[in-house]
Amino acid sequence: MPSAPASGLAFRVGDQRHNFLIGFARLIEYNLNERTNLMKKQLSYTLIALCATIAISFAAPDNNKDAIISKEKAAWQAFKDKKQDDFKKLVSADLVAVYSNGILTLQKELDAMAKTEMQSFDLSDFNVVFPDPGTAIISYKAKVQSTSEGKDTSGTYNNGSVWRMIKGQWQAVFHSDMKEESATQPAG
Repeated sequence: MPSAPASGLAFRVGDQRHNFLIGFARLIEYNLNERTNLMKKQLSYTLIALCATIAISFAAPDNNKDAIISKEKAAWQAFKDKKQDDFKKLVSADLVAVYSNGILTLQKELDAMAKTEMQSFDLSDFNVVFPDPGTAIISYKAKVQSTSEGKDTSGTYNNGSVWRMIKGQWQAVFHSDMKEESATQPAG
């Protein structure tokens, strides 16, 4: 006569003894181990993704406002000093510049540089925004003492430029300015 197990549910099939509770316990233990391993894998993948994101953010273009302001000042200095090669290093070959006297390409801007005598400039009130990691928009005021083709062009100008990251370097792709009008008192 078959003997009953000391504990748990069991029965014999042929010469093999089957213990359901032990088998069920092993199944639960296996599932818990699988879940634990799955959680460990998910945690590992999440940490790897986090580290990769951090590495990519460090490798991304430097969205440093001071760097853009420095580039803008350098472009002004190159224009004032009539250093065309230095100026061309800072601006895109596809530069578009919009002024009250017209829309200029890079070559027309270089031609204007040759005709302009800038005694001094002072840039202030900077605002720099980055609509995306490869684009910077800068606005500021410029107080300028200058002449162009013998005509006095001195005054305070509101300026704006767009800089793009091109081949790992920030380059100006757009510039515009507008002379501030003197405030007039209303009649009355």
